[in-house]
Amino acid sequence: QERKGTHWPCHRSPLQAPALSAGHWARAARPRAAAPSRRAARVRAPTGAMEAVRPFARVPKMSVRSLTDDRMEFVLSQTDTSVANALRRTMIAEVATIAVDLVEMETNSSALNDEFIAHRLGLVPLLSSAVGQMELARDTDAEDDEWPAGVPFELHVKNTGDQPLDVTSRDLVNKGQNDLQRSVVPVDNANSSSAGILIAKLGRNQEIKLRCIARKGIGKDHAKWNPTATVVYQFKPTININDALVATLSLREKQAYIESWTAKPDRPVVRLNQQTGAIDVVDAEAYNYDEEEKLWAEENGKAGLAEVVQSQDTFIFTVESTGVLPPEVIVLSAIDSLEAKLSGLVNSMNMWGNNVVQ
Repeated sequence: QERKGTHWPCHRSPLQAPALSAGHWARAARPRAAAPSRRAARVRAPTGAMEAVRPFARVPKMSVRSLTDDRMEFVLSQTDTSVANALRRTMIAEVATIAVDLVEMETNSSALNDEFIAHRLGLVPLLSSAVGQMELARDTDAEDDEWPAGVPFELHVKNTGDQPLDVTSRDLVNKGQNDLQRSVVPVDNANSSSAGILIAKLGRNQEIKLRCIARKGIGKDHAKWNPTATVVYQFKPTININDALVATLSLREKQAYIESWTAKPDRPVVRLNQQTGAIDVVDAEAYNYDEEEKLWAEENGKAGLAEVVQSQDTFIFTVESTGVLPPEVIVLSAIDSLEAKLSGLVNSMNMWGNNVVQ
């Protein structure tokens, strides 16, 4: 049945919602919530006050190890697990990006219903370099397809042949009116060798015609706004070899023990020193905490051959981007978000008379 003005969230199963008739809007995300503005003043707490509260406070340090277009590895030190995990979660859930949020289906004779296609469009990653100049839809009076509220797209594909036809992200046509709007395109469009992200397949005489609007959002509202493919960290390990116990091993036992350590052929954790016969640590960070070496030592009556200690204040981060933002921008944006939240907390405490120093 026709239901005018109904907006369907993308996380609802197609079986739970009736198909929309032509010309109606289908949501490619969760319904708009009447949430307060997230824009908050960033006021720094007095440095002297914070030093008086925690004169022993540590200052976290970051060291970048490697950086590519879509991957970044860095070391976060002089802090604890709560800060490391807060940074990881913020990168996933609090960094704003751009994704398709509204879909108006004009014609759809494909095998997929309207909500299914709307959901797939929402998960197409879009270049979000202009997200800093956009506003959340609830924070602006601009129309949905106007800047800075949104970016309009159109898609029209009809299969006039006998073979199945792929509808991909390359068929999305940006209808923006300014350079900032036109900069928002699917990430695969920059790669000429890519066929694009598959959205649907059309049989003979099947057709899809729609308009959609991309909006600014964060991963906490919907996963399609998550800018990361992977964000992980591990504790920096320290490996202490018991040289006295190693000296009791035969050459064959030493070789077997070394094999129990090796998690990756190209990154051995330990190796045999041919001159001294000792076992030296080569790359402690290649250790994957599977404790295979511990099991080997216990099974062969040599418990205590080595001790692996996790550093509780040093973390090795790996950040992989979906391509919507460079990984370094994701990290810096997450730090800014954390700083703004902490500043807001200090301001709220002071507003209600709870002096931070006290």
